[in-house]
Amino acid sequence: MSKIQPLEAGQTAPTFTFSEGGHEISSSDVNSPILLFFYPKDDTPGCTKEACGIRDACTQFKNAKLKAVGVSKDPETSHEKFKQKFKLPFPLIADTELALSKSYGVYGEKKFMGRIYDGIHRISFLISKDGKLLKTYLNVKPDQHAEEVLRDLEILQK
Repeated sequence: MSKIQPLEAGQTAPTFTFSEGGHEISSSDVNSPILLFFYPKDDTPGCTKEACGIRDACTQFKNAKLKAVGVSKDPETSHEKFKQKFKLPFPLIADTELALSKSYGVYGEKKFMGRIYDGIHRISFLISKDGKLLKTYLNVKPDQHAEEVLRDLEILQK
């Protein structure tokens, strides 16, 4: 079991790729800020609440020129079902090998109902269009996260 060590604001964000519209896109090619949000598992209560909150704020994200990308270790088939069931309009990365989660420092020891295990923590990163971390969200409240990110982006871009 290992402790998490999430990257912090000011650090350079590791690049990543995601699929959108049948095309592979590199984060370094996105010319806008990105909210990269890590979550434990598709179609679970907290993860669904967080993803649907971001979905519901989609218009505000577009107006702010903010791209949302979700990450969990679920396989692509699970992500497709999750996206279809809840009409999620943003890409989800299947980090089955945990390379991205480990590079951002969000994979490590968790405790749930007395059980200790390794897993992905619900942590998000606001990344500038030039690839710098603007903010790390360690204590994500799923139902308030989208609004919090939009407020922070507005403040940080002034």
